[in-house]
Amino acid sequence: MTQSPQPGHANVAPITGRKIRVGLVGCGRISQNHFEAFEAHESECEVVAVCDVNAAALAAAVTRTGAKGFASLEELLAGSDADVVVLATPSGLHASEAMQCAAAGRHVVTEKPMATRWADGKSMVAACDAANVHLFVVKQNRRNATVQLLKKAIQAGRFGRIYMVAVNVFWSRPQSYYDSASWRGTWEFDGGAFMNQASHYVDLLDWLVGPVESVQAYTATLARNIQVEDTGVLAIKWRNGALGTMAVTMLTYPKNLEGSITILGEHGTVRLGGVAVNTIEHWEFATPDPDDAKVADASYAATSVYGHGHRGYYENVFAVLRGTALPDTDGREGLHSLELLIATYLAARDGRQVALPLQY
Repeated sequence: MTQSPQPGHANVAPITGRKIRVGLVGCGRISQNHFEAFEAHESECEVVAVCDVNAAALAAAVTRTGAKGFASLEELLAGSDADVVVLATPSGLHASEAMQCAAAGRHVVTEKPMATRWADGKSMVAACDAANVHLFVVKQNRRNATVQLLKKAIQAGRFGRIYMVAVNVFWSRPQSYYDSASWRGTWEFDGGAFMNQASHYVDLLDWLVGPVESVQAYTATLARNIQVEDTGVLAIKWRNGALGTMAVTMLTYPKNLEGSITILGEHGTVRLGGVAVNTIEHWEFATPDPDDAKVADASYAATSVYGHGHRGYYENVFAVLRGTALPDTDGREGLHSLELLIATYLAARDGRQVALPLQY
């Protein structure tokens, strides 16, 4: 499902006749998924610059990619010819970094969430519009085979009217995880269980089911020494009338248990489960369809909760930069899940129902 092009981007010059030059900022744990995707697309791209404030992480990235290493984004922008800069940094830094990249005329790919504040997300979109560069927001779970099959069934109307949706993210993050970096578990740079760990599942609420009308929520910090929530519950009403829940915790004993979505409709019931919606546990519709034969092959063994969608995600990014496709998840598409996240936190903080859209 492609989105409409961002305003002012019709005249972005496509990159042709050579490999797309990539710079990556933030060489921590999620960067490995990006590096794997770049290696899979070596005929399309080359990593020319990597950046991290941690000397050991930077050295490892330089060794893996052969790219030039930089200690700051400013140095990378001044010292490399990267066409697109990937931000795999703490979430609270994405807005300022994206705007720096845009001002330097570079396209931007940002990891989730695109920002930790609603105003910052909108500023990122505005800055990239003004600079006539593309802004991409990573939503790789959309590319997982299980989720793609479910999306297709919804688009085909196989459920009829959707009545109820339930999402569970029952994972484990010990105190040592939060203690591993000073920015983890902070409001400014990280966000809590909803915004960080469950961000991709929040994205599915809008992308699969449709626009949300309103939310109510509770959040709690029950066991971790952090500023943000380690546990929360969300009640959702969609504009199409469907009702739903989302339950999230990082306190599951002793390890990640479940990342699931269940959809109950007029003519169908589906549950994607496993630790990261990687298995189709139930698939039943009133009317048969050829896609039903694809259910067994869509499930896969999860080696991590990140899934295997980064490679497919970059297929779209590179096609957009070549001028042959529209972006699947541009900045405006990224704002959908950020808006829902901010609404969740407002509802929990104020003890009230929050209606969408938020103030624009």
